[in-house]
Amino acid sequence: MADTATTAPLLTSHKPPKAPTIDDTIENYIGTTGVMQLFKAILLAFAWAFDAQQVFISVFTDAEPQWSCTGASASCSPAAPPASPCGLPPGAWAWDRPAETTMVSEWALKCAGPALVSLPASAFFAGCLAGGFLLTTLADSLLGRRKMLLTSLVSMSVAGVLTAFAPNVWAYAALRFVSGFGRSMVGTCTLVLSTELVGKRWRDTVSVAGFFFFTVGFLSLPALGYTFREASWRNMYLWTSVPSLCYSVLVYFLAQESPRWLLVRGRKQDAMDTLQQIASLNGNSITSSFSMLHACTMHADDGAGAGGAFATMRSMWERPWALRRLAAIMTTSFGVGMVYYGMPLNVGSLGTNLYLSVTYNALAELPSAVLSLAFIGRVNRRTTVVALTATAGAFSLMCVAIPEGSTARMVAELLAFFATITAFNLILIYSIELFPTSVRNSAVGLVRQALVLGGVAAPVLVALGRERSFWSFGVFGLCIGCLGLFAACLPETRGRGMSDTMEEEEHKEAAAAATACTATDIATKDKSDAV
Repeated sequence: MADTATTAPLLTSHKPPKAPTIDDTIENYIGTTGVMQLFKAILLAFAWAFDAQQVFISVFTDAEPQWSCTGASASCSPAAPPASPCGLPPGAWAWDRPAETTMVSEWALKCAGPALVSLPASAFFAGCLAGGFLLTTLADSLLGRRKMLLTSLVSMSVAGVLTAFAPNVWAYAALRFVSGFGRSMVGTCTLVLSTELVGKRWRDTVSVAGFFFFTVGFLSLPALGYTFREASWRNMYLWTSVPSLCYSVLVYFLAQESPRWLLVRGRKQDAMDTLQQIASLNGNSITSSFSMLHACTMHADDGAGAGGAFATMRSMWERPWALRRLAAIMTTSFGVGMVYYGMPLNVGSLGTNLYLSVTYNALAELPSAVLSLAFIGRVNRRTTVVALTATAGAFSLMCVAIPEGSTARMVAELLAFFATITAFNLILIYSIELFPTSVRNSAVGLVRQALVLGGVAAPVLVALGRERSFWSFGVFGLCIGCLGLFAACLPETRGRGMSDTMEEEEHKEAAAAATACTATDIATKDKSDAV
């Protein structure tokens, strides 16, 4: 009896060994991230360059060109031209460059009103929004990251080629909508897939590599725009879309599916094949059995990976903590997106050289990416996002008060854009860390759609701001400054490992809450003792 009593506690305290995480499993088999594995992940990140081109191409193709009086009519004197050519008789004025240089001059939209002029750009962002809502869960459920990325790249590229042959503004706007619909998942799938193909040590580096390539794509536009400044705007679409189509072929042959996604979906054999391929890239070969895979969590948890394309959405909506996180980061993203997509479209209102202004805005992305790479492992996500959005809002509001055409106004605009870019980059990394593998692509996709939703409103505000700058710079500043405060509601993720299932993330949430309560109790007790 005594022996039984003695051994009972030992039997009761026995705990089964903890199952390995997917991170542990993958790194155990493939070893450390090798040069070729890292090269493939960075090659995937290059898709951001083509993404940037399609996002900001309308800065040049939809620009409002300069015009001047011809002197053929007394109502339009070259010495004292009116503020607008609208209402002048035919032949009294003319464009300074060939009419085919932008769609505004080619289709005579100068006096058509801001709604029609901004329609193609707004249609593009509306397409991004629709595509993000309808396609975002497919990368987590039916198609996976690789197939979704290829589908998005091809559809975006083909629509871009067809845009070069648009016969009128209505067909142009429709094709821009299709291009935006396809483009909606390029950045999301690239970011998620490239980070899931490397080990923990290189994830931040690969994430920031995408931001560098986005800058490369953005910087290519002023160069192309200047090259074709006297030629048709249609050349811009051909020279950006055809290379993107060729890149899609390269991705088809070189890119692999995410082993994390395969494991979460329960596709063990496909995961084994992919791990073998990655291991061979690193100069290793897997000689041991895949026994760790059987102990690893591989099934779709709580319906997040099964039950249809929108099961991942339902999985997040059913959990209050996930819904709170999603609502807070999407609200912040809306304000950031409005300024991020709106500022480059609004550079024409600065009263300076269009090509230089866009180049400066594109170059602002470079130090932002460098700072993101240098400090991403050291800064708190939550407080940094709040600080950056407040800074962007303040400088954007300053642009309203500073006179048009002054250097100070350009500097204020660049500082606002720089803070916005950095917040944009940090929000995307933050969203990856906030949600587990089983719903990560869907969550990041929704965050990107919130960014794009802000971009939908931006072209209209820019068109209105040409007459009164408050409707552009003023609204931009108020939105990003106020909505950025919602980031304060999010949990801090710096230094945390990425979860794979909703249950795992819930356990971390509960543990963090318990730690916070314990710290509060200790502080209260110490205060009471001091009293």
